[in-house]
This record gives sequence, structure tokens and C-alpha cells, in this order.
Amino acid sequence: MKIWNEIWDYVKMIIIVVVVVLFVNNFILINAKIPSESMENTIMTGDRVFGFRLAYGLNVDLFGNHISKKVKDPERFDIIIFKYPDDESQLFIKRLIGLPGETVEIRDGKVYIDGALEPLDDSFVPEVPTGDYGPYKVPENSYFMLGDNRENSRDSRFWDNTFVTFDQIVGKAVLRYFPSIKILK
Repeated sequence: MKIWNEIWDYVKMIIIVVVVVLFVNNFILINAKIPSESMENTIMTGDRVFGFRLAYGLNVDLFGNHISKKVKDPERFDIIIFKYPDDESQLFIKRLIGLPGETVEIRDGKVYIDGALEPLDDSFVPEVPTGDYGPYKVPENSYFMLGDNRENSRDSRFWDNTFVTFDQIVGKAVLRYFPSIKILK
């Protein structure tokens, strides 16, 4: 009888660990592997990152129902994990560039917001980008996303559904943990 009590104790411990891991993975953190070079040199192909699902609020309740309760607005330059607007079964990771209500225009590879004379500081971009795109008027509750490696990124400039809505945001990328630890900014 003592052996069954000991086995039951192990089973209970395993069940608790599984429940805690599932809860954390589905409601607090997202674990993502970077599949492409679109965010290099900030995040490299093959890197593993943690995203914080609660960075901007809740998108689902405990039963998996979509609720979208925003507690904090995403900010320009946040690195965001989101459902790809053209196929929500895929997760993408890009940098938030355009906020709701703004007009984004790219001239000679530089990003201008609302007709500003000075481009955004995009010193995180590894090489001088090229091309002219836009202008794009970002709808309410939506965001314009670009990869850091602009010459090798399929981002808002090329999607059929140009913008990411708030309810497509899964979380904010906060930490690269493999191959080395790096706080993402």
C-alpha cells in the first residue's frame, strides 16, 4: 500500500507541473523560434524568444474565448509577436512602426510619420534600406509592422491585409534566451 501512495504522490506532482506549464504557456508567456532573417540583427534566424502575453492586456479568458481587454497600448518600436493578417494560423514577429491614426510613408528606405521632415530613428536596421512605399493610413485599433532587416522582410508593405489589429497581437517579445540571453528592445 505504501508504494501506491508514493506513486500517487508522483502522479499528483506531475499533474500539477503539467497544469502550471500549460497555464503559463497559454496565458502568460509565448515561446517562439525565429524562422527567417526578417528581424536580423536584433534577432537571428533560429533564435528562441519569450514573449509576454499580458504586455498589453488579455486576448483570451481561461476558457479560450476571445476577449481583447487592452490595459496598455503597444508602443512604437515594440517587437511584437502576432497572428499573420493574411493567415492567422501563422505567428509572425516584427517591429511596430505605425500607430493607429498615423500615416506611414517610406521614401528612399527611410520611414516618415505624418509627413514629418525627419525620418524615424531606425538605427537598429542593419543596412541602409531602399525603396518607396505608401503612404499608408493606419486604421484605428491597427498597427503597421516592419522587420528590422528591411531588405529581407515580408511585412506590412507586402501583405494583402496591410495592418495588424490589436486582437491579432499575441504578445510582446521581451527576451531572447537561445543561443544567448538578450533583453529585446
